[in-house]
Amino acid sequence: MRQKGFTIWFTGLPSSGKSTLARLVQQALDEVGLDVVVLDGDEIRQRLSKDLGFSKEGREENIRRIAYVAKLLTKIGGIAIVAAISPYRESRERARMEIGDFVEVFVDCPLPVCMQRDVKGLYLKANRGEIQNFTGISDPYEPPADPDIIVRTDQESPEASLKKILAKLAELRYFPRSLVKHLVNDKPDPVKVKKTGMMLGQPWSV
Repeated sequence: MRQKGFTIWFTGLPSSGKSTLARLVQQALDEVGLDVVVLDGDEIRQRLSKDLGFSKEGREENIRRIAYVAKLLTKIGGIAIVAAISPYRESRERARMEIGDFVEVFVDCPLPVCMQRDVKGLYLKANRGEIQNFTGISDPYEPPADPDIIVRTDQESPEASLKKILAKLAELRYFPRSLVKHLVNDKPDPVKVKKTGMMLGQPWSV
């Protein structure tokens, strides 16, 4: 099967479930031989955007850099999976225009639930004023006006959200619909689980 390049862009509050879903989608697509790269917001911050702060300008530049890398991967037929808060609607729309084949996934989760999931205690520190410009507390998050996919991670299991995403990707003709039933494996290969660090049946994390 000839692979069509595209970008899946997960956006949502911190600890909403973006990285969990990004890794699950990566695992599913890996299993059918598709070329997938995950661009995780935290990892990008440590490497590509280490020089940037968390002001509005710094956040927008961070998204610009991620979008550029995703565009390059998409252009050569790769699948870029972006898991980044990307709080500003305008920045995400610019990314969509630049990349072209762009599927926006809004990881919708109420703030109180995100705060409960926050194992790093970042929300607590932000509420204490120890962290400035923290999305959802001292910095705004602008939800998508018209996302391609909405997953409600306070109501759905990771498996249910994954199936919804894969079904929509098939509907958008990024791969044949017949592949969807093969992409969700309730008993993943232990080697692949070790490789990705994620498996079905695992609870939401970040």
